Amino acid sequence: MTTKILELTVATLVFSSLVATPLTAQPLSAKALDIGSRRELFVDDYLIDSIKGAALRLGRPLPAEVILKADRPWEGAFNFGNNVILHEGLYRLYYRGLDTEVAKSFLCYATSKDGISWEKPNLGHFEFQGSRHNNVIVDEKGQPISPNVFLDTRPGIPENERFKGIVQDDRRGPGHTPHVIGYTSADGVRFTRMPRQPELTCTMDNCFDGDFATFWSEVEDSYVAYFRFMDPWRSVLRSTSKDLIFWTPLKVMSYGDTTREHLYVNRTIPYFRAPHIYVALPARFMYQRRVVTDEQLSRMAVVGYEGHIYYNDCSETVFMTTRPGTTRYNRTFMEGFVTPGMGTENWVSRTNYSLQGVFQTGPAEMSFYVNRNYAQKSWHIERQTLRLDGFSSLNAPYEGGEMVTRPFRFSGRKLTINYSTSAAGSVQVEIQDGEGGVVPGFAVPDCPEIIGDEIERVVSWQGGSDLSRIAGQTVRLRFVMKDADLYSLSFQ
Repeated sequence: MTTKILELTVATLVFSSLVATPLTAQPLSAKALDIGSRRELFVDDYLIDSIKGAALRLGRPLPAEVILKADRPWEGAFNFGNNVILHEGLYRLYYRGLDTEVAKSFLCYATSKDGISWEKPNLGHFEFQGSRHNNVIVDEKGQPISPNVFLDTRPGIPENERFKGIVQDDRRGPGHTPHVIGYTSADGVRFTRMPRQPELTCTMDNCFDGDFATFWSEVEDSYVAYFRFMDPWRSVLRSTSKDLIFWTPLKVMSYGDTTREHLYVNRTIPYFRAPHIYVALPARFMYQRRVVTDEQLSRMAVVGYEGHIYYNDCSETVFMTTRPGTTRYNRTFMEGFVTPGMGTENWVSRTNYSLQGVFQTGPAEMSFYVNRNYAQKSWHIERQTLRLDGFSSLNAPYEGGEMVTRPFRFSGRKLTINYSTSAAGSVQVEIQDGEGGVVPGFAVPDCPEIIGDEIERVVSWQGGSDLSRIAGQTVRLRFVMKDADLYSLSFQ
């Protein structure tokens, strides 16, 4: 049967709260994808073969409450949130406390039971100005440390080694090759140097500066690390390890044919509802793009430090993805994800950087966290919210649009979708064979219009929702949509 290829007429849609990105048609694949029962999000063109009148659209996070402020003597204008970990019902936030008057940097700690209300516990491990009432993280000798902490989810890891930390060795000088130092911890607040240190070195410029994104990947069956270097752009290197000791040769991440930009931190993690998709919330650093005027600056309290000034640049969080085993970030969307917003406080340098970590904080809500008001006494961390899977969507306007997937095989008995429509909108789904022919009983007219807004909706046709008779076969899906968004799909 001749494959039916839809005419590619992609409209670029720009809305006040959301941004659409047009796609190019993908060549027909001779080999079908095997997606099994995993969830697929519309964050890239992985599933898309042809598209007409629709486009991928970037979501817009909504700012929620301020969760953390600088209100302790060891904190100040240069605090900086690093990452959030959820383990056994407790959220743990790690951030740098840095006050220019103290001239010291501390790794600090905050906790939450819901990801919304936070407190700074008195750990009692470190003496500061004659008191141990502080939230400063220390090593086994009681000295402050500053690693990028992550939760080690590798199967079989002893509980007393569940938390790990990696930090660059900050020694400098001729003949010194930059490398990293590894720590381990049972409780996430008192760390000990690993008995055997990671054999991870780098001779490229500015290696290991900024941050590490490190995690155990169940898909790759390896530890994966992404970290910064200069080429001369602020860019990203990738390496993997089976044991945190021996690492594969460093590989430079690419960004396709998109415009090169300074990406100050990468914040790459497996998405918790689809761990085969790594989402990244890097900081786009606009070097010497000054927005704040001298008059505005006179009313602000932007602080300088060690000869650096922090108002000649601006920055924001952007969104990109990558997949296991690849060395390419998909920059499907070049638009800002968390932008500076109104006011002048977040139009200065090195602010609006996200923390690493995305979490479900409600039945239909997920959250992540963003640094605000950098280099100011009003520095704080703000929670941002999205619907589940809502980083982006396949969007069709009121005039309608449709998309046909690449051929794939699935396992399960029913198709579920995460979608939303307007009152006038709808979604219908057609199942085709691998060559584009309609599977009898699963044509568009056989699918009643799906109208509403649901995280998980089972798709039905006139004959029901049971797909067990075609599970394992090569199929395509055709989505016919009107004034609607499709965020993800999965087979169960």
